[in-house]
Amino acid sequence: MPTIALSLVSHTNVGKTTLARTLLGRDVGEVRDAPHVTEFADAHALLEGEAGDALTLWDTPGFGDSVRLVKRLRQQGNPLGWFLSAVWDRWRDRPFWASQQVIRHVREASDVVLYLVNAGEQPEAAGYVAPEMELLDWVGKPVLVLLNQLGPPRAAGADADDLRRWTAHLQRWPLVRQVLPLDAFARCWVQEGALWQAVQAALPADRQGAMAALQQAWVRQRRRVFDDAMQALAGSLARVAAARVALDDGGGMMGTLRQLGSALGLGGDRPAAIDGAEQRLAALIDDETRRSTDALIALHGLAGHAGGVVLERLGALIEWRRKVGEGSAAVLGGLLSGAATGLAADVAAGGLTLGGGLIAGSVLGALGAAGVARGLNVVRGTDRGWVGLTPAAMQQVLRAALLRYLAVAHFGRGRGQWRDGEAPPHWGAAVERALDDEATALAALWQGRSTAFDNAGEAEALAPRLQALLARCTQRTLDLLYPGAWPAAPE
Repeated sequence: MPTIALSLVSHTNVGKTTLARTLLGRDVGEVRDAPHVTEFADAHALLEGEAGDALTLWDTPGFGDSVRLVKRLRQQGNPLGWFLSAVWDRWRDRPFWASQQVIRHVREASDVVLYLVNAGEQPEAAGYVAPEMELLDWVGKPVLVLLNQLGPPRAAGADADDLRRWTAHLQRWPLVRQVLPLDAFARCWVQEGALWQAVQAALPADRQGAMAALQQAWVRQRRRVFDDAMQALAGSLARVAAARVALDDGGGMMGTLRQLGSALGLGGDRPAAIDGAEQRLAALIDDETRRSTDALIALHGLAGHAGGVVLERLGALIEWRRKVGEGSAAVLGGLLSGAATGLAADVAAGGLTLGGGLIAGSVLGALGAAGVARGLNVVRGTDRGWVGLTPAAMQQVLRAALLRYLAVAHFGRGRGQWRDGEAPPHWGAAVERALDDEATALAALWQGRSTAFDNAGEAEALAPRLQALLARCTQRTLDLLYPGAWPAAPE
């Protein structure tokens, strides 16, 4: 069965092995800040098709002294050149000898060359590029240039500037078929699809069918991971949405009147039982956040666990419902002509602070700044007092879940173990637009939750509905961040 071989090459210490780990989703080679860490070319299975065809990735030693290497290769046709290359360099200058083996390997075994450059450099200042392009011209294989070390994820315009700059610089070499952004630390998986399309276009016509089949295998694999991630997040969000923490503060006339006074802005003490209930609800959400983040990490082939997520105070971001006795309810009904049912007003309370990073630790971090309505609900006939999250708060929990998904989906395995980080501002804007598209359906979902403390089975009922909405919002977000990159359904 056909095998398509890609060779990952670059100047030394640009990040080839780091990118190889990210593309492969597993640890290969050795990654450290030193030249010539990879001494020999290593083959790794990257994709396998249903018909037995395969895409192989070769990780190679980096080019060192490129100018000297060009001169040595030009001497290969005479006996002295052969002796220097095959004998002298092997024992006297092993890194230089290893660079020569790279070139020979690429020429003999590769179908397409993936040439990695440091996008943080100005192309004109990267003096090694010209001699290395001469080396690759001697190889005679199509070249795709990958821009590495782009830094944290940026808005599309910033990547486009780097892309234009490097494309203009490299256009003098016809062997370069395309220039693509693909940072080893912060690429999103949908960007890999553009790489496989470019590989297919660079191959001879008689090999493109095999690459198309491999690309379909990649789509099926990635869509399975995406579906599993949406299922994990939806289940977690459903459990948070259905969470009820008992508010055992009793009922009675005085408690109800204090509640009413607070609702009307007439003062009144915040019920002491709410503080303890908030802490228990915070612990529940904290646990769900950790578990769902760990599930995302594992699904994306990463190592490590969610960082510290310390929800210190839910404050007024919760909804609390207090049992009202029949006699008290009758008095309230007389005072307000029945308007007490469903009454909502602010509850004086502290804000919410979080420990840990902004992404995995921000399940509720944005709520205070978002101006979430603080709910005090007096409900006639409630079976038991309880606290839970308001619809507006759930919307922000959903927003935070989408940001966590983006963080994991962008985290390259080459970075090492998962660690929390901050969300770029343009992610938040894209998420908000995606959520706006589903605002009506989401509002109905949150508002339709049970008002009873005993709501067994509600999380299980919410999860599939949430999964469909969450998948649409996430795909829409990725479409906004990377237009046209979402992989089409496999045939």
